[in-house]
Formats: sequence, structure tokens, C-alpha cells
Amino acid sequence: MPGGRLTQPERQQIATGLADGLAYAEIARRLDRPTSTVTREVMRNGGPTGYRADLAHRATEHRAHRRKPAAARGTAAVPQAHGRDAEAVSAFEETFTTVMMASGMPKMMARVMACLTLSDAGSLTAAELADRLQVSPASISKAVAFLDSQNLIRRERDDRRRERYTVDDDVWYQAMTASARSIAQIVETARQGVTVLGSGTPAGHRLENVARFLDFVSESTARAAEQARAVLHSKPPADPEEDATDPGGSGSS
Repeated sequence: MPGGRLTQPERQQIATGLADGLAYAEIARRLDRPTSTVTREVMRNGGPTGYRADLAHRATEHRAHRRKPAAARGTAAVPQAHGRDAEAVSAFEETFTTVMMASGMPKMMARVMACLTLSDAGSLTAAELADRLQVSPASISKAVAFLDSQNLIRRERDDRRRERYTVDDDVWYQAMTASARSIAQIVETARQGVTVLGSGTPAGHRLENVARFLDFVSESTARAAEQARAVLHSKPPADPEEDATDPGGSGSS
């Protein structure tokens, strides 16, 4: 499998594949490249509708030249805990960010979410995020406001009264249930439209189909989130020895 940076002919093949409506996986297969490479390349350079091979190639060369001084100063690879490969971690963080962008999350919000998720603590201050991502505090403020509105992060105060932004297992549950509630609102609105437009009209029939489909999706999403939370995030079973010594237990009759 070829390695290294994409060549200009490869970028042209990507542009052609996008124009032909091919999926990232198919484009990657034709290039003999990982799907993540193609996904990251497209999302960093205009997205599937705005990708241009020549512009992408020039932008990549510009980024490479811009990074060289930083690498010379020794800031390209930040030391990692647990013996991790710093370059591999950085590459994965970029891929994770790209995948979230492909799902519809704006770039800076995706970068912040990836940074929080991949930190061992799962919690960083605004200053720590700005330092890690090398962006302004204003960019961080805007990103966390969006993520907070989507229930994807939780705000906390540490012992120094600094605001921290946290992700944990429950955050994704909250985000999924919030999504289910949003879909349910669309269902309710669509059914109001059926009443206004008339159930026997083409537009009314279309809205009724929208409502029925999304109602099923909303209920299924909420139910799956509850089940996943109960199964995957359940507390460990109680210690049998503690139960035996519990005066309020049912060990004796």
C-alpha cells in the first residue's frame, strides 16, 4: 500500500471520484489508500462539494512549509503518557476530528471534542484547550458553547474555580436523548402540518410519512440509548462480603 503524502494525480482521482458520486471507501480502494486518508483529505479541503485537486495540493504544500519551523524547534511531537507514539496519536486525533466533521459537526467544535475525548482525564480548561489546539480563547469559547448546547460536554468548576469542560460516558447518552427529543419535535410539527394541509393531499400525505418515519426513529433512538446505558454503564455488582455483613440485608430469615 502506498504511503506518504498524496500526489497531485491522486488528488485529481479523488476529485473525479467525488464528481462521479463515489463513496470515500471506493475512491480509497482505487487509490490503494486507507479510507481515512481520503476522508481527511476531502474534509480538510472544502468537503465533498467544494473539493478541488489543484487547490488541495497547494494548500497541503503551504501547510507543510508552515510546519517546518515548528518541527525544528521540537514542538511537533508532544511527549505522550503511557509510552504512546506521539505522531500516531496526532494522526489519529486528526482522523477522529475528520470523521466527526463528516457527520456534520463544524471543524473547531470537532477539534475540541476530539481533544477532550482523547485526553486521559476527559476534562480540560479553556486555556488548556487553546494551548493544545493552538487557537484563540475566543475560538474555544464559541466551540464549547456549541458543544454544550448539543449536550456533548459538561461544564464544571475545579478546586481553583476554573471552568472545565468534560466528556464522559454519560455525555453521549445525554446527547442521544437530546437528539431523540429534537426528532420528536419535528414529528409533532409535521403532524400539525398534516392538519393544516389536509391528510388527503399530496403534501399532507408526505408530511404524514415524515412524521411516521421520524417517530419510529425517535422512539428507537431513545430506547436504544436507555438500553445501552443500562448494559454498558451499569455499576459493578456489590461485594458479596459486604452483603453478608449488611444488617439490613436479606441474608438471614
